[in-house]
Amino acid sequence: MKASNRSQVDPFIVMDVMEAARKAEAQGRHIIHMEVGQPGTPAPKTARSALVQALDTDSMGYTVALGLPALRQRIARLYGDWYNLDLDPSRVVVTAGSSAGFLLSFTALFDPGARVGIGCPGYPSYRQILKSLSLTPVDIPTTAASRFQPTRCELAEADLEGVLIASPANPTGTMLGKPALQDLVSWSQDAGVSFISDEIYHGVEYDKKAVTALELSDDVYVINSFSKYHSMTGWRVGWMVVPDDHVRVIERLAQNMFICPSHAGQVAALAAMDADAELTANMDVYRVNRALMLDGLTDAGFTDIAPPDGAFYVYADISGFKTDSRAFASHVLEHAGVAITPGVDFDPDRGKDWIRFSYARSTQDIVEGLKRLKMYMQEHHL
Repeated sequence: MKASNRSQVDPFIVMDVMEAARKAEAQGRHIIHMEVGQPGTPAPKTARSALVQALDTDSMGYTVALGLPALRQRIARLYGDWYNLDLDPSRVVVTAGSSAGFLLSFTALFDPGARVGIGCPGYPSYRQILKSLSLTPVDIPTTAASRFQPTRCELAEADLEGVLIASPANPTGTMLGKPALQDLVSWSQDAGVSFISDEIYHGVEYDKKAVTALELSDDVYVINSFSKYHSMTGWRVGWMVVPDDHVRVIERLAQNMFICPSHAGQVAALAAMDADAELTANMDVYRVNRALMLDGLTDAGFTDIAPPDGAFYVYADISGFKTDSRAFASHVLEHAGVAITPGVDFDPDRGKDWIRFSYARSTQDIVEGLKRLKMYMQEHHL
């Protein structure tokens, strides 16, 4: 049977790395996971307890397509707590993870062939989802000088119908301050370009609070998720905030594409939003891990890195090691027992010279992983 041209997307390389690590573990090896952006902590206890209680009284059938009203209201309240915004809950759409949010956004905003700008390096699935929808991803190469974030001038030169900005970004963890983000939002509106803000790592910040695009305009799409800050990757619950006149557009698409997000996941997500003590404790771990990584990677020989403002990644230049990132990652896994992600996942052209390290796991794992990396670098004279 013939496969469609739209199906010819590239693999998600970090998932391939995860599979290689799994096979090594199945053979009895102890692998330190620095490849995947997955918190080492489970969903908050309050979330798990709420679901256990609900299972005794609720059949967990379909919810409405836009999500549980109580969860939509609680998400809207989050914007008051975090950003001092009075957000109408009717603009909140609960989704099956942020991935569903991207599918809904791209389908709602763009016709086939539309050119959508994405920062490069950037989350690889942006590019592949756009391709699968017969849209045209346009890589906007970023530099350290702009903290690996796109600039107005770069976007203006790209002839775009849409732009997707991530702050904090994956794989670099860099953020845009309010003036810089305002500049991009203003440019997009002046140019008639649809603006999508990926805010999945909001809450995972260190020295300053991330800025939501909703502070700057109501005429934007915002995508977020319970996967990162709330440690609920496998539960597949996210959300969108869209302009008033797009709610029904998204609702019609969501009804047909997904029917609804996971009812069980939504119940857990609602309870997770009030797990302040656990979530704060998780952030304390990330802060310790971040400090260990920045010092430990430098000590091991990774001296050119993008210091993260948020998220839980370090993006490091390995161009001086005379190897490409896929071969380097494979060799490190084989000889050091540390799983890391090659930069070609995030930047098809320049990523051969970069590696992403995740520090989302336990501090004990980070300490051990850094020890192994340093030993590997010494043994191989890098």
